Amino acid sequence: MPTSHSRRQPARAIRAKTLKAVAVIAALGAASAWAGYNVWTGDYTFSRDELQAAVDKRFPATLRYGQVVDVQLTHPHLVLDDANNRVTTRMDARLTNTLLPAPPINGTLSLSSGLKYDPAKRAVLLDNPSVERVQVDGMPAQYGEQLNAIGAVVAQQLLRDYPLYTFTPDQLRVAGKEVEPGAITVLPDGIKVQVNTR
Repeated sequence: MPTSHSRRQPARAIRAKTLKAVAVIAALGAASAWAGYNVWTGDYTFSRDELQAAVDKRFPATLRYGQVVDVQLTHPHLVLDDANNRVTTRMDARLTNTLLPAPPINGTLSLSSGLKYDPAKRAVLLDNPSVERVQVDGMPAQYGEQLNAIGAVVAQQLLRDYPLYTFTPDQLRVAGKEVEPGAITVLPDGIKVQVNTR
C-alpha cells in the first residue's frame, strides 16, 4: 500500500512539470511578441503601418528627368496587393519644366513592386518597381508615353531595392539557432516573412 509520502512525490513532480511547462509557454509567448516573430508559425509579420513608416522616410524627393523636367514627389501611400503578392506606392507628383517658364503640372503616380530578401543587407527590399498608373491633371492623352517614361525613371531611382525592413543580427537567431528569411507573402494588412533554420 503506498504511503502518504509516496503519494506526495508524484504530486510534487506533476506540479514541477506544470510550472516548467507554464514557464516555457510564457517564454514562447514573449518570443512570439518580440519584433513580430511568431514562434508557432516560424515567421515575422510587419503591419501596414510599419511598412508605411519605412516608405515615408524616402519622401519628399525630387528627381530630374532628361535635364528638362523636375519631378517632386510627396505624400506616399502604401497599398498592399495581396492578390498579386505585390505592394503599390501611390504618391503626389509635381512636374516642373526647368527650361521654360511654364506653371508646374500636378498629378499622381502609382508604382507596383515585388518584394525580395537581400542576405547581405539583412533587409526586405522593394523589387523591380514598375509604373502602374500615371495621372496628371490637364495633360493631353498623347503625352501618356512620355509620362510613363518619367514614371519608369522615378521607379528605378526612387524605389528600386529600397529597404522596407532591416533585421538585426539578434532577430536572425531564434532559440539559439540561426535563421534566414525565405518566402515573403503580402497580406491584406501587412507582410509575412517565413524564416528557415540554416
